[in-house]
Amino acid sequence: MTYRAILIIVLVAAGIAPPASAAEFATEELAIDVEVVADRLRHPWAVAMLPDGSLLVTERRGSLLHIAGDRRTEIAGVPAVAAVGQGGLLDVAVDEDFARSRRIWLSYAEPGPGGASTALATGVLSADGSRLEHVERLFVMARKTGTRLHFGSRIVLAPDDMLFLTTGDRGDGPRAQDFFDSAGAVIRLKRNGTVPPDNPFADGTRGLPELWSKGHRNIQGAAWDAARGLLWTVEHGAMGGDEINRPEPGRNYGWPVITYGRNYDGARIGIGTEAPGYEQPVHYWDPSIAPSGLAVVSGDLFGEWRGDLLVGALAGQMLVRLSVDAQGRIVGEERMLEGRYGRIRDVRVLADGAVWMVTDEPSGQLLRITPVRR
Repeated sequence: MTYRAILIIVLVAAGIAPPASAAEFATEELAIDVEVVADRLRHPWAVAMLPDGSLLVTERRGSLLHIAGDRRTEIAGVPAVAAVGQGGLLDVAVDEDFARSRRIWLSYAEPGPGGASTALATGVLSADGSRLEHVERLFVMARKTGTRLHFGSRIVLAPDDMLFLTTGDRGDGPRAQDFFDSAGAVIRLKRNGTVPPDNPFADGTRGLPELWSKGHRNIQGAAWDAARGLLWTVEHGAMGGDEINRPEPGRNYGWPVITYGRNYDGARIGIGTEAPGYEQPVHYWDPSIAPSGLAVVSGDLFGEWRGDLLVGALAGQMLVRLSVDAQGRIVGEERMLEGRYGRIRDVRVLADGAVWMVTDEPSGQLLRITPVRR
């Protein structure tokens, strides 16, 4: 039994209400404990862990926070962001060798002539943790527009010094089908921002060299599956048609030519749900749950869930577990914490083995989930 579970039992026995920061919930496989680690966050978007167990949290308004226990520090030196609509400071990733390099990566909506576009930068966190130094922009979508929608922006560190970045269609579906436009795509780069020579369009004749896959609407969840050696993504559909995919090099995932969703006025999108030359999703939701944040469960702490996918939901306000079989097929779905914590923006399994989430609210929360063992 966890310390927190014992504390709750003691308090209840004494007639004292347990603290609001702790709650226990039953799931199909096990009971889980949900702890509020930090609150009063302003639209947090992502969380990452440093080797000492402290945390980096992005806020969409442009703040990068270092949270260590009760201490909260805003880190200086972050790139300027266009904090409009869905844009702002978005994802954060930490080098596996951070103890030596102190390197992190950030994705964000970069302001400029014509509006904003998705960008990726790297920098070195100062020794005292107060400032980001040697900041370098590694990638930016060349075309900026004034729309406030669909920046994508998940960063995935992959083996062999590789990095994936997702982009949205920026609210302009046809851009996702233009292979000389980096909108609506998965981008694959080396971690220093250069293009790997084995990218599917590396020579630039059939598409942009940085492209990995196209035909995506707005990927806001992505994770590397180390056990299976592949990338998983989750993207927003319109009214229905949210998708789980395993993007493969050079493939076209269909948006907006094929989709399982409809326009918000009920009108049909594209030509249907399938067509030659376009990939089918591994899984889709109709009606939409508005997915954002994706994690692959690994390690021993959640042995019952190992290899499954965890997806956060914004409109659905829940955490979804997708059971994945040995062949990589999604064979079951469990919906957890429905309506309990609001809009789930990010989901991660971090170095401590726990599941971490942030809620995208004006006063958002950082949550830590662990199994209850009795």
